[in-house]
Amino acid sequence: MKVGSRRRSGSLVGPPRCGVRTSQRDVPTIPGRETSYKEALAWLYSLQRFGIKLGLENIRRLLAELHVDLRGTRVIHVAGTNGKGSVCAMIDSICRAQGYRTGLFTSPHLVTFRERIRVNGEMISGAAVANGLVAIRNLLADCDPHPTFFEVTTALALKHFSDPAGRGAKRHSEQLPSSSPLPSRRGEGIKVRGGSPNRDKLDVVILETGMGGRLDATNAIQSDVSVITSINFDHEKWLGDTLPEIASEKAGIMKARVPVVSAPQQPEAEKVIRACAAECEAPLQFVAAPYDETPIALAGSYQKQNAALAIAAIREAKINLDNSAVARGLARIDWPARFQYWDERTIIDGAHNPAAARGLAKTWREIFGDQKATLVLAVLSDKNLRGICEALVPIANSVLLPKIRSERAAHPETLAKVLADITPPLPYSITPSVAEALDRARAKPNPILITGSLHFAGEVLVYLRGEPAAFEECTQ
Repeated sequence: MKVGSRRRSGSLVGPPRCGVRTSQRDVPTIPGRETSYKEALAWLYSLQRFGIKLGLENIRRLLAELHVDLRGTRVIHVAGTNGKGSVCAMIDSICRAQGYRTGLFTSPHLVTFRERIRVNGEMISGAAVANGLVAIRNLLADCDPHPTFFEVTTALALKHFSDPAGRGAKRHSEQLPSSSPLPSRRGEGIKVRGGSPNRDKLDVVILETGMGGRLDATNAIQSDVSVITSINFDHEKWLGDTLPEIASEKAGIMKARVPVVSAPQQPEAEKVIRACAAECEAPLQFVAAPYDETPIALAGSYQKQNAALAIAAIREAKINLDNSAVARGLARIDWPARFQYWDERTIIDGAHNPAAARGLAKTWREIFGDQKATLVLAVLSDKNLRGICEALVPIANSVLLPKIRSERAAHPETLAKVLADITPPLPYSITPSVAEALDRARAKPNPILITGSLHFAGEVLVYLRGEPAAFEECTQ
């Protein structure tokens, strides 16, 4: 199993390598000298045609040419199958409650691309996206193979985090109180009077892997702690068909002698994680006890496990933290499409694999008991359709299958065939749009559960907000 080499925190893992000029006829260009956010985003989205290419050579080269440097910033790297986004959001919220300046990189987005990159809870501005992408585009004329959508997005985020001037930081920001002191490299706390000497520099950066871990673009940065959430089956085409194979890819974020915190795992996955940690000489902690001390803004017992993992990650990164900040951070967390109440009878959840769907069904029973849902379901075609349906059928009394905008979505007719083959069968209806599906669901007396995909959740949210034009649909 290949693992990352040890470097100073925030530095690149491995040497950059230069590419050769590639034909500009094959590389989309950003039109115009003054590039708008929409034009820049259109160029970025066009890179999806390069597909998914796991590997670190491109991103290492790109980060080196962008002079990305996060040294002096605590980096927390999160991999896993389910719960990654929630854990990252919890870490971010807790650290901000303590007074630290944070950078948060997650994927995919729900509504706008800007959600993926946040500083102190604020999304990156459209101007910063445009300026950053133009700078990256100007470097890519000499790149072959061409970086992918996710590699460019990761580079944009890391450059934004490392460059206060580029993100328009103000020396006297009033968003947060003075930063609490971070520990020194030896691990002891440093007492700094009046807060951090540079209020623009980020104290903590939280990175969520896009897929896997070992060859994910986020793995090009040295971390201070590696976090592994629950591992299960998803993205088998890329990560392998067995749990040990998938766990090996997730565990690939471990670095030599860098602490690892993990959620409880199935025995096959745990064995791989222990072996990888031993190879890396990395201290390993499995966080078994859920957090029960104060309320969490996200519903579901599994979020208590996520909270415990987030807290352990912060402490293992040697970030000073008090209990009141933990309580404030968990109470304030805003992370849509995770058992999100739109209104008193409408729930939106982005569960998109069988394990997540089983967790969703458990949360439904915790809150609604034996009351059945009107299920509004849309799933991406490359997912385990049967596994997801089998997990959700027991909590539903009827299913509505809308046609959605995502080109990756399974056809409603395909989902209908899957549902028809499950015993006992549920009544289902195919609708031509999200709007009609929701109208039909509201006409029924049952509570409504909208689920199956984060992409679908985003489309639903813009419809419910009355802002369909705000939906920046993306296949990755």
